[in-house]
Amino acid sequence: MLRRGGEDMTALGSVGGAIVRALHLSASMTWEILWALILGFALSAAVQAVVSKGEMSRLLPDDSKRSLFIACGLGAASSSCSYAAVALARSIFRKGADFTAAMAFEFASTNLVIELGILLIILIGWQFAVAEIVGGLVMVFFLSLLFRVFLSPRLVEMARAQADRGLVGAMEGHAAMDMSVGEGSIVERATSPQGFTSISHYFVMDWASIYRDIAIGLLIAGALAAWVPESFWRSFFLVHHPLLAKIWGPLIGPVVSIVSFVCSIGNVPLAAVLWNGGISFGGVVAFIYADLIIVPILNIYRKYYGGKAALFLLGTFYATMVGAGLVIELVFGALGLVPSHRNAKVVEAGISWNYTTILNLIFLALAVTLIVRFLRTGGPAMLRMMSAPPPAPGGVDEEHVCPMHPEVTSRGPGTCPKCGMALVPHDASSQHGH
Repeated sequence: MLRRGGEDMTALGSVGGAIVRALHLSASMTWEILWALILGFALSAAVQAVVSKGEMSRLLPDDSKRSLFIACGLGAASSSCSYAAVALARSIFRKGADFTAAMAFEFASTNLVIELGILLIILIGWQFAVAEIVGGLVMVFFLSLLFRVFLSPRLVEMARAQADRGLVGAMEGHAAMDMSVGEGSIVERATSPQGFTSISHYFVMDWASIYRDIAIGLLIAGALAAWVPESFWRSFFLVHHPLLAKIWGPLIGPVVSIVSFVCSIGNVPLAAVLWNGGISFGGVVAFIYADLIIVPILNIYRKYYGGKAALFLLGTFYATMVGAGLVIELVFGALGLVPSHRNAKVVEAGISWNYTTILNLIFLALAVTLIVRFLRTGGPAMLRMMSAPPPAPGGVDEEHVCPMHPEVTSRGPGTCPKCGMALVPHDASSQHGH
């Protein structure tokens, strides 16, 4: 009996030790990338503060090279939240944007954004950041080809009819908000009091959009690094068969992403673990791309565009992600840009007094400054509206008011000149309590 009790205590101690190790790795990784996250979100907020969403639909009328190029630029200047990108893509599609251009915007919004590149450089290496940008453009090119061949006008009309029903997905309010400053040069907009306020609001709202994904990604990454033996990863990714591994990586990478349920930049820590485990270079890139086809987002596609269109998006998106991953594997391998060592050392990093700590303290001070500005300029009320769907427009003769700025009223629907939100019927505004 005593022996069995001792074995049970040993087992419990082993399990507890494994959990502590996983949490330690997650905390260490969080500390290592914290300054990079703050910097990336601050730069992204500054770009969003000077780039208006209002002209997106007008700028994306078709699937021409020009429209796709603009879609990539607009996506790169937007939030990296996958849910917000998906919601905004539907919004501009409903307003008349081309379906292919709207999907290209989605791709760019989650793969060409500033914070993603910074995080990749910190966690894995600059080669992955370059590959993510090049592969993102390749993916948009492949997507346009597949859509031209397989996307029928009837399916587009079915998707538009479903989109016009306005079923709720996620981050609808965040996607609808436009707080950009439109007067003066870019520098004048960013440095004006209104621009500072806009930057602070975008900064906090982007964090609120994806902090769960970042936290989940870091916890899963820590658990996998602590609990899954290297031998399993090497076998799973066919490390002992170099040629097959280069093909298998881009094929299996998106599948791993789909079942992980982690999106936005939260999947970058997981990518670091997979890279250390043996997945191919192109497999890492394909894995990161696949945040747009994880199970929760596939369900949103079903609501937004219908079941048939959702399956079409799953098939074409997966094909483009695999294709882009294979292209990156071949091109970067031929150019000698694939790292020869798998040294995402941040997974094993500890917290100590070094340049990382100094950078964290500096950028934490920046984050506090932006949060204080957010709190003093009506940010919390707007944050409560972020996850709510844009309200129905109501009657053309009914008095409408901005949920955030009750002094802004209009006879009939419209948008608030201060925050860009859709005006709501007066009774609906009072129900929100703002």
